[in-house]
Amino acid sequence: MTRYSTKLFYKYYKQWISLYKENAIRPITLDKYYLAQRKLRELAPDLHLNQLNRRTYQDLINRYAETHERKTVLDFHHHLRASLVDAVDDGLLEKDPTRRIIIKGITKKQRKKTKYLSMYELQTLLKHLNLGPELNWDWFILLVAKTGLRYAEALGLTPEDFNFETQELTINKSWDYKSKHGKFQPTKNKSSNRTVMLDWKTMNQFQQLIKDKQSHQPIFVPRGKRVYNSTINNILNRYCKACEIPVISIHGLRHTHASLLLYEGVSIASVAKWLGHANTTTTQQTYIHIIQELENKDTDKVLQHLSKLA
Repeated sequence: MTRYSTKLFYKYYKQWISLYKENAIRPITLDKYYLAQRKLRELAPDLHLNQLNRRTYQDLINRYAETHERKTVLDFHHHLRASLVDAVDDGLLEKDPTRRIIIKGITKKQRKKTKYLSMYELQTLLKHLNLGPELNWDWFILLVAKTGLRYAEALGLTPEDFNFETQELTINKSWDYKSKHGKFQPTKNKSSNRTVMLDWKTMNQFQQLIKDKQSHQPIFVPRGKRVYNSTINNILNRYCKACEIPVISIHGLRHTHASLLLYEGVSIASVAKWLGHANTTTTQQTYIHIIQELENKDTDKVLQHLSKLA
């Protein structure tokens, strides 16, 4: 089989995407092909085309299936298979290595605990909060739920970060809560420096809550005291159980915020910018199940529209 192509599979696949898919499919679909290409490179960086046969391809699919549900594995297989069928037609491969492949995957029972809440569940949680005239961790939970800030970013907020006229929050630092004495530190990456909007009601509430706070001091961190991640998560745990909704972490509120934006039709690019992700790839990888669900709904809409045409 040495007379066939010895090009690395992931490199061939990337060139194939560029040749056959660029400007031919929707950007969101194209991104899925490139997402598959990056995963292929991660799983099989040294796999050459002339090494591909039914066994080596099955091994590749099996390794991907170890951490993904069957539906996701099937999508990954379909993305790769299209390029390999062309490789056979072009004489780069002797046989189609994807024939009679077995698709596996983890079951839903094996998936990790809930990462985000539905709109109803989030509303139930927020109604349970004790939002009094003094700042407390319930106000912190509300703010993270409404902005999607990272835990350390929310801890690093100071009064000067609030612009009450434009209803904007400036995110340009975070709080090193892991340090014994606590201190300001840079955000996770350059893209994390951003502004996010808040509704006028929440802004007015915080204007009253922080009016007596020092402008350069974090509003949620008591001076000289250390703040632990577990403190907030324990509070959330109690509240979720009391509300009879899935238990999530403070980071789960960030996932909830992002997922609700996606369900409302906000673009992946806008969500990535809002969350402070370095690129849309991170957003796609984190919310791939939601993106696929939305794409299925789009397909249903297209079919419904086509059925109305004479």
